[in-house]
Amino acid sequence: MKPTTAILLVNLGTPDSPNKSDVRSYLTQFLNDPRVIDIPWLARKLLVNGIIVPFRSGNSSKLYKAIWDDKNGSPLLMHSKHLAEKLQTAVGSNYKVELAMRYKNPSIKDVLERMKKEGYHKIIVFPLFPHYASSSTGSALQEVMEHISKWWVIPELKIISQYYNDTNYINCIVNRAKKYNLNDYEHIVFSYHGLPERQVDKVYNDGYLCKDHNCETESSYENYYCYKAACFQTTELIVKQLNLPKEKYTVSFQSRLDKKWLTPFSDVVIEELAKKGAKNVLVFSPAFTADCLETIYEIGTEYQEIFHKHGGTKIQLVESLNSGDDWVNAVKELVV
Repeated sequence: MKPTTAILLVNLGTPDSPNKSDVRSYLTQFLNDPRVIDIPWLARKLLVNGIIVPFRSGNSSKLYKAIWDDKNGSPLLMHSKHLAEKLQTAVGSNYKVELAMRYKNPSIKDVLERMKKEGYHKIIVFPLFPHYASSSTGSALQEVMEHISKWWVIPELKIISQYYNDTNYINCIVNRAKKYNLNDYEHIVFSYHGLPERQVDKVYNDGYLCKDHNCETESSYENYYCYKAACFQTTELIVKQLNLPKEKYTVSFQSRLDKKWLTPFSDVVIEELAKKGAKNVLVFSPAFTADCLETIYEIGTEYQEIFHKHGGTKIQLVESLNSGDDWVNAVKELVV
C-alpha cells in the first residue's frame, strides 16, 4: 500500500565538493540568506558577495578538503543520509522518509517537487536542529513553507520546531558520554554554535532583551524560543544525568564572526583552561546532530591547536548523534 505520510528531514547543507568553486557557490547561497545575515539587502549583498565569499572561499575549501571522505563525501551529508535510511527502516512502509538540505543538494525545492507528485496526505517536517534559531530552523521552515504554499493541494503539515529538552535526545547525548571516563578530564565544555546577540534579542516581544531574562538558569514561557536559554537547558539536563558539579563544566559558543555574539566564546574558554593547567578536556557539541566542519575541524583540530599551544595536552571531541540506533529511535518517537 502506498504511504500517505512523508517525513521530511532537513539539515543545513554542505558544498557539493570541497573544490573552491563549489564552496564558493555554497557560501554565496548560505550567507545571502536574510535570516543568516540579518542586515539590509544592499549591505548584505555588498558584504557577502564583495568581501566574505571572495576572501573566505579559498580557506574554507582547504578546511572542507581536510574532513572530506574520498568515498562518502561530506560527513554531514553522509551521516544525514544514513539517518534517513535507518529511519525509513524503523518507521516501516506506512511512511516515506525524505532528506533535504537548506543549502545546496539535495535541495528542498527538488525534494518537495518529488513529494508533490506523490500526493502525500500529510508531511511531517523535522529540521535536524534541536534548538530553534531563526538562521537554522526558521530558515529551513520558511523555505519549506514557501514551496508548499504554492501547491494547489496543501496537505496536512506537522512541524517540529525544536526538541532541546526531549528525554530521548538527551539520553542519546548521555549515551555518547558513557564512552568516556569523565574522571580523566579536568573540565568538560558544552560548545554550541554561536549566534549574534541581536538575533537572540529578536525572539522577545515583551520589550526586553535576552540579558533581561534569566536564560542561563531558567526556562519560561517568555524565553521558550530563546536559543541561549535552550542551550543552557539542554546542558542542565545532560549534567544532571552525568552528575557533574557546576565547577566541572562550562557552556560556551563557537564559530563567532565578531565580538557581539553569544559569550563565552569556546576558543577563549579552551585557551583559558589550558593556561590554568588543564591537560585533558572533553568537548560536547549538542547543537550539531551530525558531525561536520564545525565539530570535526573547528573543535577537533583548531581547538586542539589552541589548547596545545597554551599548555594543554588533549581536546577530546564527543562524537555527534549521527545515525546511531538510539538517535534513530529518538527521531522516530518525535515524528511518529
